[in-house]
Amino acid sequence: MTQVLNNCSGLKKSPKNNAAMLSIRRGANAGNLIRPGTQNLTSLRIAGLYGHNPLQNQLLAALPAEDFRRLQPHLEFVAMPFDMTVCEADGEMRHIYFLTSSIVSLLHDMKDGGSVETAVIGNEGVLGINLFMGGGKCLNRATVKSAGYGFRLKAGILAEEFARGGALQRLLLRYTQTLLAQMSQTAVCNRHHSVPQQLCRSLLLTLDRLPGNEISVTQSSMAAMLGVRRESIAEAAGKLQDEGLIQYTRGHMTVLNRTGLEARSCECYQDLRHEDHVMFCEEKAS
Repeated sequence: MTQVLNNCSGLKKSPKNNAAMLSIRRGANAGNLIRPGTQNLTSLRIAGLYGHNPLQNQLLAALPAEDFRRLQPHLEFVAMPFDMTVCEADGEMRHIYFLTSSIVSLLHDMKDGGSVETAVIGNEGVLGINLFMGGGKCLNRATVKSAGYGFRLKAGILAEEFARGGALQRLLLRYTQTLLAQMSQTAVCNRHHSVPQQLCRSLLLTLDRLPGNEISVTQSSMAAMLGVRRESIAEAAGKLQDEGLIQYTRGHMTVLNRTGLEARSCECYQDLRHEDHVMFCEEKAS
């Protein structure tokens, strides 16, 4: 599959972000490349995305077939490399992102240069709730914490579909409630629970959005996300490794005992997991 790199409008401009967009060869015609900005995504092209499919996003997968077919031609396949800034706080977004294999961290930046992770988004949700909630600008900086892919939809197309008042509107509003619950639970956890408990919660939430048990993460990045000192993360990770729950090498962590990790976590993780489960169970029942 030939790939053409082009800039990603709406992303923070940098060499890393400028290489984030992928345009895919149309069908079997080797000489007919999709030009930058083209939004069409036909069923034929989906089959050629090396296993990447919009329906790997749980919200898109929960749509009635007719609603998905209406959105399908407007979805654009995007690569989301590690540490790419998708949107800055107070920045404007031109697209909503339906994540498939990537994971995005929402971060609140402090004036002193520190930051705290307020939520994590994977294939269960979307990035860009501000586009349909009326706020306009991003409330947090959105950064890719696990490289992967996704599909984006122009804000104008989203607004038209949202105004229909159908399944997509219901799913997005229900997901927004789940995301707000995660932000609220994270604030409580950061204030009242120990660093090892916070670390376990963060690892489990990331693990839930990955196909395996391996996480690419450094102690520095984890400390920045939790808003604590790097030494505190090193100590907490060391204890978890001594207990046989994880194996950590520089920049790479393997979860060896998920059940044990859940037992060491606080109640916040189970509450958030329950919220996600209830969301999709209610949607299937409706």
